[in-house]
Amino acid sequence: MKIKILTLILLSIACLCNAQNVTPAKRKANVDFDAYEKLIPKVKAHRKNRLVDLSTFLKMAEEKGTIILDTRSDSLYKRKHVKGAIHLNFADFTQQNLLRIIPNADTKILIYCNNNFRDDAINFASKIVIPDLINKKIAPISLALNIPTYINLYGYGYRNVYELSELVSTLDKSITFEGSDVK
Repeated sequence: MKIKILTLILLSIACLCNAQNVTPAKRKANVDFDAYEKLIPKVKAHRKNRLVDLSTFLKMAEEKGTIILDTRSDSLYKRKHVKGAIHLNFADFTQQNLLRIIPNADTKILIYCNNNFRDDAINFASKIVIPDLINKKIAPISLALNIPTYINLYGYGYRNVYELSELVSTLDKSITFEGSDVK
């Protein structure tokens, strides 16, 4: 009897050891470029009529329940952002995080990024690629955070999104900023 129990224990240990050495089947990452690519034409058509000038942006910002969303880095947001903006770093976009700060998908959301502002390269650094700086023969391109922010908000079901369409001076008195770098 003791030998049978000892044999069962040893077999169990051997099975466990073998199971740990077995390489599990590799699973594909949760990255679906094709689905993202299919989403882009829908977003492009939707976004076309939702680009607003500064005056409209500021009027909409005053409407009850409207959210100004800043998706830049935490450090940039803390240093300087549009007054009243809430922050969710783009890297932290998940359905749960978005629902935490914007629980109603019908909420009016206003977005902006670095490429909407000039005259403050420290807090609103341009995202424009300048080929000469990297010694490459590529076309200049603006890699504004507005675009992936808009696409992702749309993908998460938020359709009441508006984007600042102008390049605005940070010295413009019609817009107010707040943060640690604002005097």
